Amino acid sequence: MIKAMDIDTPVFNLKKLKSNVDWHLLLFLLLFLNVKLAVKIPGIILIYLLQFNFKFGFRIKNSRLPLFYPIVIIVAIADFIINKDYATHNYPLVLLTGIAFWAICILAIHQVKLAVERNDIEVVHRTILIFFIINAVVSLLNLAYIVWITGAINPYSYQGEYQKYFVSTGDYVKGITFDTSTTNAVLNAFGVLYFLTKKNAAMLLTCMAVLLLTGSNFTNVILFAILLFIFIFNSTKEQKSLLVICLVFLVVFMAKISPQNNDYFVNTFKIIIYQKDYKSPWPTNPIPVTQRPDSTLNPEEKKQKIAMLYLDSIHSINHKKETLKTVAEPELITNTGKILIPKPNLNAPIYQNRAITPPEQMQLADFVAVHKAELPMSGHPKNFTSVPGKVTGILQTYNFFKDHPGKILTGAGMGNFSSKLAFRATGLKFTGGYPAKYIYINRDFLVNHLDIYLNFFSRGASLHSLTNSPFSVYDQMLAEYGLLGLLCLFVFYLAFFAKHYRQLTYGIPILLFVMAIFFIDYWFEQLSIMVMFELLLFLNIKERKNLVKNPGK
Repeated sequence: MIKAMDIDTPVFNLKKLKSNVDWHLLLFLLLFLNVKLAVKIPGIILIYLLQFNFKFGFRIKNSRLPLFYPIVIIVAIADFIINKDYATHNYPLVLLTGIAFWAICILAIHQVKLAVERNDIEVVHRTILIFFIINAVVSLLNLAYIVWITGAINPYSYQGEYQKYFVSTGDYVKGITFDTSTTNAVLNAFGVLYFLTKKNAAMLLTCMAVLLLTGSNFTNVILFAILLFIFIFNSTKEQKSLLVICLVFLVVFMAKISPQNNDYFVNTFKIIIYQKDYKSPWPTNPIPVTQRPDSTLNPEEKKQKIAMLYLDSIHSINHKKETLKTVAEPELITNTGKILIPKPNLNAPIYQNRAITPPEQMQLADFVAVHKAELPMSGHPKNFTSVPGKVTGILQTYNFFKDHPGKILTGAGMGNFSSKLAFRATGLKFTGGYPAKYIYINRDFLVNHLDIYLNFFSRGASLHSLTNSPFSVYDQMLAEYGLLGLLCLFVFYLAFFAKHYRQLTYGIPILLFVMAIFFIDYWFEQLSIMVMFELLLFLNIKERKNLVKNPGK
């Protein structure tokens, strides 16, 4: 049972923080959770120089670390040998890259385990506290910068700069990791669940506020489902009061700060449940087909554009252009003689849509144009469907094994169907760079999950959603590592922590939360939030064991 919350507990004591914090662990978290691999790798090297220890403690029985990591590498190598992928051009480098990512996961989890083993529990608690304080400060600075450059107190309703911010403002609240806003949202969801149990009301509400600022609807839904469960079955009166405040935060954000975000969520829900047509939360004003780039047009629209441009050219030759006299808008003069210059109407068509395609989107459109014949969805715009890409991705995985039953045990192979590695190896810079001369795209990936991504993300921003991305840990484990990989995830990773359920407090809701967010991204390859998850679970297990050994403390 979660203990009663002391609302008056101070957020932190500066003197204690200076003398009772694991600065090595804090530095490691700040470096390793950074989005750049060029920062993560030095972070790993530095922590091992400071704490040189490679005694991982993998054992069949009572393993110190989850056996999931070494087993998944073994499955990938076995599949590589069985399917003779070593003969495939450029694939060996893909395999080695994938193994390197899993090896980094092992190195990272070993260090957080060491930190928990070697430190007093309170030292680790204070280290985690400082991390979340730093992340909150950076997140608020992200928002402050947006307010400063837009001049809008509420950038969530600001429609200037071609709606660069508006409903997408949360995408720029990235926090200390400088990763996606979803990563920041997940970290703060961890913080909400953690500080709720640790009796730190100020940090609970801080994490809740930052989470809402990221505008991550899926994270909000999952977190509030878990908080509702805690509210009903496992909370004190003080905690119930704080959970109500969190709910008020959500209502205010959705109703007053970013009502378009609420519309976006409702539309997405209707698409998934009722298969309704999608309605964009971005107000749009139709751009004439003659002003749109060819990459955004279907075949019929291209013909229409050619015809209209031809007719316009004939008209301009046969008729003299009329000179339009511009009439200056009257200036308003106040009683004090101050001149008020009318401000531009940000809701006017000119401010709503760009007539050009962004470079990152153009790259995808160009790829589609080159591989049009091989892409059943993105290569044929007329076949566009509003069915969420994530749903389509699950069906693709099912159909793949239906057509290739021999691969159901070990999967399609690492980087061959559903992973950040597969996207990275395309050279399209989806999830980081990759050497151009070693680009690798498996055909099964090309016509399935890559096609889904291109189908939505080569189009307008209104379709760039988690629900349209095929990213998923469960899909990755099944598609690329087969039933062995998926079973390994449940038995040797999730069950590794779940078996301590009698000893866990905040660990249980955090574990349930992680199981839910496994549906929205390839989190292990992200090399970020899983480290924080593992740190919190190891810490919770240790503190409950100590409580059992020393019940008087």
